[in-house]
Amino acid sequence: MIIDPVVFFSVAACFLFFALFSLLRIGLGPSAGDRVVGLDTLNTLVVASMLVLGAAYDQVIFVDVAIIYALLSFVGTLYIARYLEGGL
Repeated sequence: MIIDPVVFFSVAACFLFFALFSLLRIGLGPSAGDRVVGLDTLNTLVVASMLVLGAAYDQVIFVDVAIIYALLSFVGTLYIARYLEGGL
């Protein structure tokens, strides 16, 4: 079953739309925790977008980059959470 590339780009456009809300949370978040959650959500949307675009272009390199980015994002979120808790 071959899926039309327009479907992939529509999904990527939806992710971009949702990323704008995440950027709004990062900018307007009343606390540092809200900003961290917004940043983590934005990172998740970037990973999902890379996976969708990798499927659209039929390129495995997008999946590899998405996995590395997700790993670094997770580690970064752990460090930020530890810093906010006062552990660093």
